[in-house]
Amino acid sequence: MPPSNSELKGYDRLAKPVQRWLWDQKWKNLRPIQEQAIAALLDREGDIIISAATAGGKTEAAFLPLISQVLQQPSKPGFALVYVGPLRALINDQFARMQDLCAQTELPVYPWHGDIPQNIKARARKNPRGVVLITPESLEALFVLRGQEIASLFATTQAIVIDELHVMLDNERGVHLRSLLTRLELAVEHKIRRVGLSATLGDMHLARQFLRPEAPDDVELIEDRSGQPQLKVQVQVRGYISRGEYAKDKDQNKVKDKDQDKVKDKVKDKVKECAAERAVAEHLFKNLRGTNNLIFAGSRKKVEQYADALRHCSERLQLANEFFPHHANLHREQRNSLEKRLKSKVPTTAVCTSTLELGIDIGAIECVAHIGSPAAVAALRQRLGRSGRRAGQPALLRMYAIEQELGAESEDWYGRLRLGLVRAIAMVELLLAKWCEPPNKQALNLSTLVHQILSIIAERGGASAQRIYTTLCRRGPFHTVSKELYQQLLRRMAAREVELIEQAANNLLMPGRVGERLVNHYTFYAVFQTPDEYRIVAAGKQLGTLARNGIVRVGGTIIFSGRRWFVTAIHNENKVIEVTAAKTGQPPVFGGEIPPTHDQVAAKISQVLAGTTGYRYLDTQATALLQEARKEFKCLRLFQNPICDLGRSWLIATGVGTVKTSTLAFTLESHGYQCPQDKTHLMLMATGFLKVGCGDKNLPPVSEALAKIANSPPPAVGSILSGNESLQQEKYHRYLGRDLLLADVASSRIDLNAMPELARRLLNRNQ
Repeated sequence: MPPSNSELKGYDRLAKPVQRWLWDQKWKNLRPIQEQAIAALLDREGDIIISAATAGGKTEAAFLPLISQVLQQPSKPGFALVYVGPLRALINDQFARMQDLCAQTELPVYPWHGDIPQNIKARARKNPRGVVLITPESLEALFVLRGQEIASLFATTQAIVIDELHVMLDNERGVHLRSLLTRLELAVEHKIRRVGLSATLGDMHLARQFLRPEAPDDVELIEDRSGQPQLKVQVQVRGYISRGEYAKDKDQNKVKDKDQDKVKDKVKDKVKECAAERAVAEHLFKNLRGTNNLIFAGSRKKVEQYADALRHCSERLQLANEFFPHHANLHREQRNSLEKRLKSKVPTTAVCTSTLELGIDIGAIECVAHIGSPAAVAALRQRLGRSGRRAGQPALLRMYAIEQELGAESEDWYGRLRLGLVRAIAMVELLLAKWCEPPNKQALNLSTLVHQILSIIAERGGASAQRIYTTLCRRGPFHTVSKELYQQLLRRMAAREVELIEQAANNLLMPGRVGERLVNHYTFYAVFQTPDEYRIVAAGKQLGTLARNGIVRVGGTIIFSGRRWFVTAIHNENKVIEVTAAKTGQPPVFGGEIPPTHDQVAAKISQVLAGTTGYRYLDTQATALLQEARKEFKCLRLFQNPICDLGRSWLIATGVGTVKTSTLAFTLESHGYQCPQDKTHLMLMATGFLKVGCGDKNLPPVSEALAKIANSPPPAVGSILSGNESLQQEKYHRYLGRDLLLADVASSRIDLNAMPELARRLLNRNQ
């Protein structure tokens, strides 16, 4: 055995096999957060959150002492430690690390998710020991399919480690996981220690509430801010204008047919867009080639576009391609291959979505590039943590903002405000100020509650209404659901037109006709939407999957996996799209929605537009675009007067985020005004602006409607939502009926109580 290493504080307290591992790794010291975690986990028994930047050593901080604890106690049947990760790729990555760490401990390590062979899972179930690494969906599958085994599998579990805690706090998967943790403790009839691993958040108390809702103040927080990247001189924001070859030929080739004019205009717009994207791709190619980098393109469609453009740059210069796509629809073999390449010494750049945002080990990254504005400051911080890991190397962020070309006579005030660029600047400023979005308030989450009711019934082969309510609402995460609302939900689930549940003669709730069909399908294990997808196959090899929500036809072309393909056949019965290599193509439609914006981000956008300060990280074009935006903002007088009369329509600079701005839109629509809900206006609302139209010429100015809102109690949800809105956004919303759906929407996606104060503020600034 190696001698005790006095330079490693806490080293002597670890089990001998763990000491041997540290010795083999040639670690000269432990990080401060790891030293603190060793003391906290070995000296105390409570729940703990370990918070640090990406690559801050959180995993070792948790598992070095936890594995030591397990080794120092008698071995008993059951998984000793449970690791819950949000992604299969993260499970695979941590499995390799855990195998290495546990190699000398004789503790088995089992990965457990949908891609793991059944024989490995069967071996783990037969002799449950050691460490199991599992996704929330696979844990759900265990409850549904092996409900009677849960108590024995986890009987001796000493701790559950929840990785990437910050991405689970305020969404369906987070509520789902909290419910599963409660059910797990009820099944084994004892409390299981919870250890959360999280990036630094703006409000860590909310993370405590997530980890142990009934006693958040008892959750210990170990936080390390020393690893925050130094950004001030390492940010560059570049601006681009989507002008192209057609810009100088406006008056040529005119035709009389209006439809042909429209077609030609669309072609011109496309060429201009491609010219700007090509310029961005060329800059990325010039500056990133030869190093390891991540390019976050914003959507799967953009990932394919830029991966294709960057590959084309390589081929044009007859160079080996270093740029590859990475998103959830690509086959896992392609994703795994790229992740391994990133960790190798071969220069590689991944063009990706959020799939590489979380803590998968991909080695040292030189630069993080971002095309367009990120969804949130928290996401930008997480992504930037990938860069600057080498000693003495700062993190490097490059952001690219593409804005539309505008003519001198253009009335496109939305384009003139350059809101894409301004939003990016606001995000960077908040990032530099070390602010990020706190989790949202606790919603009803009725869609997830429906799912968990069905899950408990399936787990137990039937359950009483009272037992389910105690498990999920009193002990579990649905504590905002009253008994009256719960009973209303059960009646709806049992209704003849729904048939999710039915009541047996002994009063136990059982699956109904529709409920049984749902529970028995593999898609049940996930609480989020799982669209119907087709496999894309080339020469017998699967490239990935594509949801058929866009138009893909035989004889058409697509860009997928960073290459261009010709569609030779579509087999609807087998859900297969066959393709062969092609010279042209367009990215398919993958779907997705515009993410909401926090109030603080919207307020910062207004501050950037109203200010005069320059930003040294902007290039010449971005600076010119910002000056143009500020000039337009001043011309519209939106800082002094947030309500701008455009002539029978109004532009309102709300200064608040998506939830409050969209609630104001619904409220004004209930007064007879028009607030379009198309994609452009949703993007507008995501920057704290609202355009209000007046279809009825007899309607008064919008300020009069705001005065009524300001002087009235908060509106009722049913009075502002007419029934024409697309409210069914979660998996089981379609089973709720209108009243329950409105209650769920009111708890999460609108803010009725904020309306009177918001209206008063807008009117006061208008005076």
